[in-house]
Amino acid sequence: MTGLTTVELPGLPVRTVLDDVSAALDAHGSAVLVAPPGTGKTTLVPLDLARRISARPAGPHRVVVAEPRRLAARAAASRMAALLGEPVGETVGYSVRGDRKVSARTRVEVVTSGLLVRRLQNDPELHDTAVVVLDECHERHLDADLLLALLLDARAGLRDDLRLLTTSATVASDRLADLLGDAPVVTAHAPLHPVDIVHRPPDRGERIEACVARTVHAALAEHDGDVLVFLPGVAEIDRVAERLDGVDADVVSLHGRLPAQRQDAALTPGPRRRVVLSTAVAESSLTVPGVRVVVDSGLARVPRIDHRRGLPGLATVRVSRAVAEQRAGRAGREAPGVTYRCWSQAEHTSLPAYPEPEIRTAELSRLALELACWSTPDGAGLSWWDPPPEGALTAGRTLLTTLGAVTPDGLPTARGRRMASVGLHPRLARALLDGADEVGPRAAAEVVALLHPRRRPTDLDPELPPLPPAKDPPARRWQREVARLTALTRDRGASHRDTERPHDPAAVVALAYPERLARRRPGGTPVYLMAGGTAVEVPPGSGLGDSEWLAVADATREPGRAHGVVRLAAVADEELALRA
Repeated sequence: MTGLTTVELPGLPVRTVLDDVSAALDAHGSAVLVAPPGTGKTTLVPLDLARRISARPAGPHRVVVAEPRRLAARAAASRMAALLGEPVGETVGYSVRGDRKVSARTRVEVVTSGLLVRRLQNDPELHDTAVVVLDECHERHLDADLLLALLLDARAGLRDDLRLLTTSATVASDRLADLLGDAPVVTAHAPLHPVDIVHRPPDRGERIEACVARTVHAALAEHDGDVLVFLPGVAEIDRVAERLDGVDADVVSLHGRLPAQRQDAALTPGPRRRVVLSTAVAESSLTVPGVRVVVDSGLARVPRIDHRRGLPGLATVRVSRAVAEQRAGRAGREAPGVTYRCWSQAEHTSLPAYPEPEIRTAELSRLALELACWSTPDGAGLSWWDPPPEGALTAGRTLLTTLGAVTPDGLPTARGRRMASVGLHPRLARALLDGADEVGPRAAAEVVALLHPRRRPTDLDPELPPLPPAKDPPARRWQREVARLTALTRDRGASHRDTERPHDPAAVVALAYPERLARRRPGGTPVYLMAGGTAVEVPPGSGLGDSEWLAVADATREPGRAHGVVRLAAVADEELALRA
């Protein structure tokens, strides 16, 4: 505990309100901290709370910080540990999916919101935790909204001494304070440097990647300092990076799918000027040093669900004005800066004020399973920021019943509890656990590790053998995930036998998506009719050949098309269709 008791915290703006935060928590038990990015709320507040709690003679002594993303959790823990002059895993540690660095000496633990939901299900009293800090509440991620509702319930019924602090860069603080029982609101003001706003909309017919790249070239020529570029996803990052080949700067990427070493490198100043191409992870929960210029595409990728067709996916949407302001502020954290917005001033006035909460638009089967495990299948009695829409929640519960995860009255089955403990979407959890019995643990894990909506091949069968074991980064990520998932089948009491069984990816896909077993329509057409009633089309050159039956893992509906489009599938047969 020496580091906590002796460290001199940096003079960041939030330091001036640390006493107010502590007093609010002592007096009320909960509080709202509103502080812009760069004020130190993510790092200084947990360390200060842990220092104060360590002076108490008895009771829980751990501060748990919930972040919306794994990348943010790791970065926050690394920053706090560095302030203490210690390695991660001593006084400050983190726990995220597939990676954990904590010890008996850990007093501040940074976790993802989803992981804390699981921990709360297993230990509703959070017996070793004194304070939970919910960071970046304004982002309104589904796991974070669920976590807040469950924590309020646990605090009301089991742990009235549990302190709860919500922090946010931009938020309707009155609504959140009311949800926390008229909690006090503490505000830290950041004297940001001035930021000039320049609008550079695309030319007629110009793709957003071309507009962004053109604007980056102009920014490098007109201004000093590093350039932070906001793009909606990895595909756009790759395309912009190609267009920036040859610029007099280091072009680096920053997103959640990168290895930890490359993520850390993007957050560390380099010997040369840098252009950092980032997804939304750099909006608030991460600080990229050296930035003087921001180029904002004005786009974000968010979960969406087509309830009529039952096809989930990711949609690219315009950002809200609040998010645009937050992104722009990154240019003025260290010095006067400039932000280029790749849209017009007229478009800006039509943007929504705040981002749409994920709970209103996402597929809710995983949330429904967590609610079932919390013994409140319909979520009644919980205090929600925004309650889950009745139709989406009912659809989620119907799917869980189909998968055998809940009973008709909404209570979790033994299988459902095992599925929830895995931490995957219920479809994938069922495919992993039941697939381990049917085709073997590793074979099931290999297929489940590929069932991701961001992948774009269409033929699952040849997707496994070509993944090389050595230098290819996607292959290494896949191998690590396969190893992790294989271990989960052993940890969760699956009844499989470790024997060789026929390679059958379609069987695993059918366990996850029984309603997506599909049969080709007559006449040699590339259109298939899925068991759930939705027609989907196989794109040319997919590698699926003339298969009569398919087990469809991923399909999306694109505007202007009569049918869904198959993105990932395995060749099936009539026997599997009848068995499923």
